[in-house]
Amino acid sequence: MPLTMVVTRDVEARYRGFLTSVMLEVSAGVYVAPDMNAGVRSRVWTVLSEWYETLGRGAIVMVWRDKTASGHLRIETLGEPPKKIVDADGILLVKRS
Repeated sequence: MPLTMVVTRDVEARYRGFLTSVMLEVSAGVYVAPDMNAGVRSRVWTVLSEWYETLGRGAIVMVWRDKTASGHLRIETLGEPPKKIVDADGILLVKRS
C-alpha cells in the first residue's frame, strides 16, 4: 500500500474536514496517508471530484506511487491542467498536457 499525498489550494473548508478524517494534515493544505490502499484512494478521489464539480473553486492534486507508471508516480488533478510524469533520459519531468 503506497503513500498517498493530496495538496489543496484555495478550496472550501469542507475539503479539509473530509481529508483530515482519512489522512494526516502535515502542513496547511498538504495531506498524507502512508498506507492508503487503491480502493480507499479511489473513493477519496471520487468524493473530491464530485465536490469540485459542484463547487469549482481552487485546485487539488493527488499523487501516489504506482510501479506501472513512468517514474513510479501517478498524478490526478482538479482545477489545473492535467499533468503526467515523463522520463527524459533518466530524469523525471512533469509534463502539462
